[in-house]
Amino acid sequence: MSKLEQLLEGVEVEWKTLGVVAEIIRGVRVTKNDLLPDGIYPVVSGGVGFMGYINQYNREADTITIAQYGTAGYVKWQPEKFWANDVCFCIKPNTEIILNRYLYFYLVNKQQYLYDISNRTAVPYSIERDKILKLPIPIPPLSVQKEIVRILDTFTELTAELTAELTARKKQYNYYREQLLSFEEGNVEWKTLGEVCDILTGFPFDSSQFKDKGTKLMRGINVKRGVLSFNENDDRYWENISGLEKYLLQKDDIIISMDGSLVGKSFGVIEEINLPLILVQRVARIRSASADVNIKYVFFCITNWFFSYVEQKKTQGAIPHISQKDISSFKIPIPSLEEQTRIVTILDKFDTLTTS
Repeated sequence: MSKLEQLLEGVEVEWKTLGVVAEIIRGVRVTKNDLLPDGIYPVVSGGVGFMGYINQYNREADTITIAQYGTAGYVKWQPEKFWANDVCFCIKPNTEIILNRYLYFYLVNKQQYLYDISNRTAVPYSIERDKILKLPIPIPPLSVQKEIVRILDTFTELTAELTAELTARKKQYNYYREQLLSFEEGNVEWKTLGEVCDILTGFPFDSSQFKDKGTKLMRGINVKRGVLSFNENDDRYWENISGLEKYLLQKDDIIISMDGSLVGKSFGVIEEINLPLILVQRVARIRSASADVNIKYVFFCITNWFFSYVEQKKTQGAIPHISQKDISSFKIPIPSLEEQTRIVTILDKFDTLTTS
């Protein structure tokens, strides 16, 4: 349940369609030839950024826009005067019924619905004005709308501050990780993962035999950027794992997805809460094979350098992929076990700060 839905819970509302409480006004076309290098007002086509700038505006500040084409259905608040291009819908509410900012928060809350009613088969994607006008809107009293806006504006401001803080922490974390993993040439030996780790790729299960219960499968779809993600939409199971015991995963195993547009960035570490799990084809498992190697140190090396390495190794087809040999050939510096442990201790603390 979203924050807005929580605030509306138990509140008496009257439902009206968007077409009853607001107008949708389409913008006026400008072309790239109309743009000025020193223009004052941004040209909005409805998407995330601006098309450019000109010296005129046709909409006031604090206007809600919805993209008609491209990122069709995308909702944005425009805080300054701007020129609405012809593929940009502007929402003008009847403020005697509904507050502009309240309507904005509700439309953002219905962002996925707006995407769903757009024509995703068209190129570019498009959304019809009439479909937007039929969207039902809950209308509480204006005093309640005002309080909801106050709460959500405060919440938005705090979220922005936290996001900025998190971004700064991550930059600092990345800097120190790079410094800690930098060694003077000749001071450490570089070895391949294949020399210091046991690397295994998964079993080629028949996807038509996947079950709704049993032992959960560790598939590529579960591997995200630096983390593993499990949910009931993506999770699949295998009923009988007799004879497949070598593919069972353990706590602290490193998992790497070997396919997809994010290959080289899609990896994570198995936690106790994830188990039991069994490894599937096109996903690799990395496990320490030496008492002189801290597997968490290996993970930090992968985090720091693996993507750049994969960019040179991956295939260039529609679905990029890497091989087990590519993973085995990835080289990392191997300092003493004591130094590895020291680096892991420091980076673990930073990791906690950036994710807390």
